Amino acid sequence: MPRLSEVIAALETLWPAERAESWDAVGTIVGDPDQEVTRVLFAVDPVQEIVDEAVKLGADLLVTHHPLYLRGTTTVAATHFKGRVVHTLIKNDIALHVAHTNADTADPGVSDALAGALDLRVTGPLVPDPADPEGRRGLGRVCALDHPLTVREFAARAAERLPATAQGIRVAGDPEALVRTVAVSGGSGDSLFDHVRAAGVDAFLTADLRHHPAAEFLADRAHSPLALLDAAHWATEWPWCELAASQLDEISDRHGWDLRVHVSKTVTDPWTAHAASATSDPLGAPN
Repeated sequence: MPRLSEVIAALETLWPAERAESWDAVGTIVGDPDQEVTRVLFAVDPVQEIVDEAVKLGADLLVTHHPLYLRGTTTVAATHFKGRVVHTLIKNDIALHVAHTNADTADPGVSDALAGALDLRVTGPLVPDPADPEGRRGLGRVCALDHPLTVREFAARAAERLPATAQGIRVAGDPEALVRTVAVSGGSGDSLFDHVRAAGVDAFLTADLRHHPAAEFLADRAHSPLALLDAAHWATEWPWCELAASQLDEISDRHGWDLRVHVSKTVTDPWTAHAASATSDPLGAPN
């Protein structure tokens, strides 16, 4: 069986820490480099529910996309939920490794997995990494559909292919407009609107779209009448877990490690219910 240090070294070839954003907190958060690893669990969020799943599974390593301590801390006391996560991990000899923005821009990365889940053909990064001479790494992806769909049909595909959440898929724009090309970005994407305009696509699927940026983007019809599709943050990033697990499986086979690699199907999206409006055709605010 490989030691944790060997597995982490392999993961670092996929998602080098130096490619993370300067504000990010990636890498190994908990773990003894000399401990043996036999079972690995991939998940989006390092929350107690996922850690308890890792304990029940008998995992030695938990790999998550989201950091545990993004803004740092002065304590890991179990009086706080993040401290309890650390205590549970250490008591059960489970290491925690994070690949966040370094996985977002990887080739393949988070948005490649999202595009794959939606059966889209990737043509290139939305925001290319200037340090990549091959032009394959970067944030988001520009994609093509095999055949045109209306915005309504594409939204239905996204609702069907992505993990189910209370939010589902919100749509802004003409539901009957045709979609031939799409930009996708796993996680929060409204900071990428300028790049989406420049890409000349018909639609943009991402998460966490806010009222004012979305409204202003849509109002600027002189540049592009494209549609916006807003999915749940967790749902747009979960496909990466399956991609990452398959990558580690391949590494394990190559090295003869015989690791058992799992993907958590636990929904950690914070929204748990949705109450639809009384009518699907809004007629204005009540008097």
